[in-house]
Amino acid sequence: MTTQSKGRVILALDFPTLAQAKDIARRVAPHLAAVKIGNQLFTAEGPAAVATMRDMGLQVFLDLKYHDIPNTVAQAVASASRLGVWMLNVHASGGAEMMRAAAAVAGRPIVLGVTVLTSMDESLLQATLGTTRTLRSQVTHLAREAQAAGLDGVIASPQEIQEIREACGARFLIVTPGVRPAGAAPDDQKRVLTPAEAIRAGADYVVIGRPILAAPDPAEAARRIGEDCARAGDD
Repeated sequence: MTTQSKGRVILALDFPTLAQAKDIARRVAPHLAAVKIGNQLFTAEGPAAVATMRDMGLQVFLDLKYHDIPNTVAQAVASASRLGVWMLNVHASGGAEMMRAAAAVAGRPIVLGVTVLTSMDESLLQATLGTTRTLRSQVTHLAREAQAAGLDGVIASPQEIQEIREACGARFLIVTPGVRPAGAAPDDQKRVLTPAEAIRAGADYVVIGRPILAAPDPAEAARRIGEDCARAGDD
């Protein structure tokens, strides 16, 4: 069994093969709260990816962003539960009935609502969705809807954490992608803070991929980020 910390960092295993994901996960595991398996790896390797990470002693955040009719989403959540995942997500924009169906699944893992993708900015949000809300008000609206539907928390950029905390309270989970260590390239993320800034703002967990995966020493990069988050949580 891999020894795992109770930290704040969730590593995004954005790889096309399980062999690559397994190699990096083994090296970085002591510095992680969990690993995230998203569309790329799950499409290539399926449930074996989840089973392998669990066999290594790692918690799994299954990031497939379910968005479908309520019954289909509920069945998907039930299937994910049987895989033993720790956390999964659904698109909050799928509506209250869909989120309630996900929340009602017996024995389910943690279920989070995806608010607005961190690759979107204000102009893209309004052009794509046709909403008149500002980006922050849209995120807060969806967070309230997710909480009312019985979900455990949301996925949101670090720039909206304060508004979500004020709207939904301290016990509502906030998992934050769109974090980059100081000086790192933002890549395709539009709304970013550093990991420590996100924790200070009130995030429960931060999701990080490329700044760790592309580092010369991924384990050292994960260790530094994890320590920064731990210090920020103690502030």
